[in-house]
Amino acid sequence: MISEPMTLATDYLLGGVSAWLGWRLRERNRLWGLGLLALALAAFLGGTWHGLVQNDVLWKATTLAAGAASFGMVAGSAVATTVGTARTLLLGFAALKLAVYSAWMLTHDDFIWVVADTGLSLALIGVLHLWRFNGWMLAGVAVSVAAGAVQASGFALHRHFNHNDLYHVIQIAALLLFYRGLSVKR
Repeated sequence: MISEPMTLATDYLLGGVSAWLGWRLRERNRLWGLGLLALALAAFLGGTWHGLVQNDVLWKATTLAAGAASFGMVAGSAVATTVGTARTLLLGFAALKLAVYSAWMLTHDDFIWVVADTGLSLALIGVLHLWRFNGWMLAGVAVSVAAGAVQASGFALHRHFNHNDLYHVIQIAALLLFYRGLSVKR
């Protein structure tokens, strides 16, 4: 029996869109591509956890994949917007952030830590793309923040379309904006 059918469906939809965009970006920005592929994995695992099987191993894998996605997006933004020492420092910070997050998540389960890591990453992505003023990327950050606010609010359009489902749909729009921003020739 599927416990949360719409959350499973919207998570899988988010995963499919993430995988498709990640695959398409693999040549243009390898790190963003890998980040989106990691996000696809997190969405597929999260959908499975919400809809089919709830166990600790699946949840840990979901949160760790979300951290890898966050890393790829920050590192990919650093590569897209900086050079030299700034790039090296930002890539080092992204790697350190991933290591600390992963170590923390191995002993913690609360989704708030995924939200905190994602929020920090969105702030970094926003600052990096503000520096080069990429409006598409800034719009992606804004829509991601709005999606997170909807999820945190608990707002549901219907009893069968809850805050998680709405978050997934809004986040797909954010991913499309990010993809456009990374596809613009500079």
